[in-house]
Amino acid sequence: MAMWRVLAAVSGAAVAVAAAAQPAAPAPRFAHIFADHAVVQRDRPIAVWGQAAAGASVTVRLGERSATATADATGRWRATLPAMAAGGPYTLAVDGGQSLSDIMIGDVFLCGGQSNMEFMVKQSTNAWGALQTPADPDLRYATIPDTTRAVPLADLEAPAKWQRVGPETVGDASAVCYYMARALRKSEKVPIGFINSEWGGTRIESWTSPAALAAIPRLKDGVAAVAMYGRDPAKAVAQDGARREAWWRAHDPDAAKQAAYRNADFRDAGWATLPAGAWKEAGIPALAQFEGAMWLRATLDLSAAQVAAAKTLQLGPIDQYEDTWVNGRFVGGGSVNWAWRHYDVPAGTLHAGRNVVAIRVLGGANGGGLTGAAPRGLELADGTLVPFSGAWRYRQGRAMTGETIAPAPWDVPNSLATLYNGMIAPLAPYGLKLAAWYQGESNAGEAGTYRELMTTLMADWRRTFAAPQLPFFVVQLTSYGKPSTAPGESGWAALREAQAQAVAQDRNAGLAVTIDVGDRFDIHPTQKTVVGERLARLAQVIAYGHPGLRSGPEVAGVSRRGADLVVRYRNVIGGMHTYSAGQAIGFEACAGDACRYVPGEARGDTVVLPGANAGGVTKVRYAWADAPFTNLFDGADLPAAPFERAVE
Repeated sequence: MAMWRVLAAVSGAAVAVAAAAQPAAPAPRFAHIFADHAVVQRDRPIAVWGQAAAGASVTVRLGERSATATADATGRWRATLPAMAAGGPYTLAVDGGQSLSDIMIGDVFLCGGQSNMEFMVKQSTNAWGALQTPADPDLRYATIPDTTRAVPLADLEAPAKWQRVGPETVGDASAVCYYMARALRKSEKVPIGFINSEWGGTRIESWTSPAALAAIPRLKDGVAAVAMYGRDPAKAVAQDGARREAWWRAHDPDAAKQAAYRNADFRDAGWATLPAGAWKEAGIPALAQFEGAMWLRATLDLSAAQVAAAKTLQLGPIDQYEDTWVNGRFVGGGSVNWAWRHYDVPAGTLHAGRNVVAIRVLGGANGGGLTGAAPRGLELADGTLVPFSGAWRYRQGRAMTGETIAPAPWDVPNSLATLYNGMIAPLAPYGLKLAAWYQGESNAGEAGTYRELMTTLMADWRRTFAAPQLPFFVVQLTSYGKPSTAPGESGWAALREAQAQAVAQDRNAGLAVTIDVGDRFDIHPTQKTVVGERLARLAQVIAYGHPGLRSGPEVAGVSRRGADLVVRYRNVIGGMHTYSAGQAIGFEACAGDACRYVPGEARGDTVVLPGANAGGVTKVRYAWADAPFTNLFDGADLPAAPFERAVE
């Protein structure tokens, strides 16, 4: 009997040890977009998802509602709660796991784009007033961190931080999105949460899914290259290095014989040294006006521990096109002069002791080479930076101007789909009331493709969020750049027209015209309150169904009447008016590509161009310039939209 007890005790201890050796099943949790203070979409079934142990049964509760799901083989689960009316706060919990507090049911907005959507409240005109506004616990926001990925993420990499709007928090919110949401909070009187997902300087292609872009023939190969980068980064980078090398050998007769400059064992003792900074600012007469090819070399002295902890090569901004090798191995190349270069260094590339970084640059228009006072060196896993050892050595190459090298398709800000993968895909299928988009500066000059891309993006986001009729509001490019003294072509004007055309073909879209609140000296105009409130005006009609017009004054047609041309407008409130003059400026009458300025007279819902029907005129343009001066508005103080239209 005693022996039986001993054996039982030993057996029980063995089971306990075995159980302790097994990893504990992960407690169920929500996807990272769900967090304390979040707002979830009212009046539609509420999708909730997250992670748990593979095969686990998961029960989620929101207030008195509950739903059950089963985690798949990867641990992902998704449940659908019944639709709820606006209200709260509630607790959102998953049995046996995470519990979130202060959850509101209301309307959720997604705001995306580049720097003018990223532009924060604290930088905007009259920010002082916004920062002094009393806290509104029913107006909340979350900002998605900048994240670029070659494949779509199933979840954000860290929990979102939802914040209630108040004097201490509102300053960091997207100004345009906040002013839109603030206006709609006042009119709709429901909780509102807005999600900021934007990245300055980026192109529309970065925000569109791989599947949607792959359906466009000219982008298919680039999308495939990004997918390869996700599967095998080293192979993709090597192939891109070969592409860039082929470009150099086709454009620079010296490229082949300079190939040895990239190698670690190349002897550069005879090269001159370059002070930190751009080569045009180095005080070297031969470089003061130089634009073309330049080789730069520097060393990193590393310990074995630093090699083991190596994370990223940090090079800061470089003017402009650059290829970089570490110990003779290509690690990356950039094509945007203001973008900071940071490259992963493949395992086995670095070693203890002396390591050589070689950079070939094509630039000089913006200083040339290593511009700005950026920290440069090898970043380690703990965030510390090992700086370069000693000075940079340089060898001047061939003078070259006007040449460009296409970026790698995963290279932000010119990437294909990578921001969708990192900053949009992880949010699906979070319920939305509407989306707002402010982007286009980085695609200016490409109007011929932008209309298709804008249409594709709107359909793509609706598909992502399972909302086929999701209202989508676009901020039209504003005024920026040198004013015109004579009619001419304008990449910004053409892109505005592409935006207008894409929106006009979409019954669930709206266009906010902002031609009157730009800044010809600053690509980031600070008057964001007006922009946000114009978006809210669109939303009240299209998203909320209030009576009103879908937009401000927009051209309905141009016709001939004797010697005159008549521009007809629709969506006019209180007739057309001109400010500070008895005539409207900014109109052009064109015979083919030959255009001339013509004055206009506002008459009700029309503008008459006296005597303009002459000289074989075929079309009329309005505000057709990068930074046009205009003075035509309707009685609601909404500006007439820019246009180009054939005469009927």
